[in-house]
Amino acid sequence: MTGRVVLVGAGPGDPELITVKGARALAEADVVVYDRLVAPVLLDLAPPGAHRMYAGKEPGRQAMSQHEIGLLLVQEAASGHVVVRLKGGDPFVFGRGGEEMLACEEADIPVEIVPGITSAVAAPAAAGIPLTHRSVARSFAVVTGSTAHAEDTVDLTRMATATDTLVVLMAAGKLLETCATLIRAGRPGSTPAAVVQWAWTDDQRTVVGTLDDLATLAAAANIGPPATLVLGDVVGVPRSVAPVRDPHPAVRSGVDRTPPG
Repeated sequence: MTGRVVLVGAGPGDPELITVKGARALAEADVVVYDRLVAPVLLDLAPPGAHRMYAGKEPGRQAMSQHEIGLLLVQEAASGHVVVRLKGGDPFVFGRGGEEMLACEEADIPVEIVPGITSAVAAPAAAGIPLTHRSVARSFAVVTGSTAHAEDTVDLTRMATATDTLVVLMAAGKLLETCATLIRAGRPGSTPAAVVQWAWTDDQRTVVGTLDDLATLAAAANIGPPATLVLGDVVGVPRSVAPVRDPHPAVRSGVDRTPPG
């Protein structure tokens, strides 16, 4: 009997942000193949007898290659199992979900998609930063910092001034280089910018500054991966409520984030 693969987005860190459909898929799983940024408590939603397999990746190290993950999904489903591929954020936003879907389709394995809340919108929201705001920003774009400076990939110089708000995922490792590239491409150094580490977890930290000084501030605060960079005038929009999961005060420079009143 042929099983199936369900690509499930786990959301951005807080286990309560998984969708109802994603939780239901976990409850029906025989096998769960999960990533590094998945909240561990989500694995408890699978039946006690389900086989849990780690396939996480981190800078410079990975438990399995992407090819091996694709083979694993196909083999387990071909054995008649319901396989949940549990991925942080959304499977189709820099999560290689498209590659895993194609691997299943090429092997005639049924595959379902359960979208998740991507960190591209969740990380800024966790720090109280709206990606769009009336009269401030009416467009945003998302790129990945892990390949933004490599040849034949995303050209940051084209993105620098093409959108009101720019979000750079996986930005910690190349934050200084990214900010410098954007400034050289025409984005003013005075542009408000923030970096959010471990969004929607108890370890969340936010550093707020400008393109000119954000990398220095982040280094002083020991910001590392996983972290999301967001830049644009929306970073300077005052907020009247504290973010839900930001127990540490933001490091500030050049941007007034004082609530009105």
